[in-house]
Amino acid sequence: MADNSDLLAFVRARLADEERVAQEAGGDGWRCPAEVPGEVHDRTGGIAFVVRSRGYDRHIAFQDPARTLQRIETNRVLLDEYEEIASLDTDRPRQDFSSGRAVGLGFVVRQMAAEHAGHPDYRVKWLPRFSHWGPSGDPED
Repeated sequence: MADNSDLLAFVRARLADEERVAQEAGGDGWRCPAEVPGEVHDRTGGIAFVVRSRGYDRHIAFQDPARTLQRIETNRVLLDEYEEIASLDTDRPRQDFSSGRAVGLGFVVRQMAAEHAGHPDYRVKWLPRFSHWGPSGDPED
């Protein structure tokens, strides 16, 4: 059985960091009113900040704290699903549904961790891995 608790803890900690930043930014939805290009407004209609070049305003508004918090919650659901079967996510999984689910969700969680590969707590062993399913031998079989 595999112990992937350190991987889960790492990803959960990075989500908590990101959640804290989003909440400190107000946690409200941002928008870019068409009538005032370059301005990013908060939920109350107040100007959160102004960026008047190269479409940064639209990109920043798309990454608003409320959207970030929604994405974090979705990611936590994936982590919870993985945590239930993480012990089945091994280098040589059985060929059954639960093991396949564990490997698939494990790949997703490793991708989530890889977003933070520059973090000092990231471990190379968490790099996404690929498994071979089916009979060994010629790939054409």
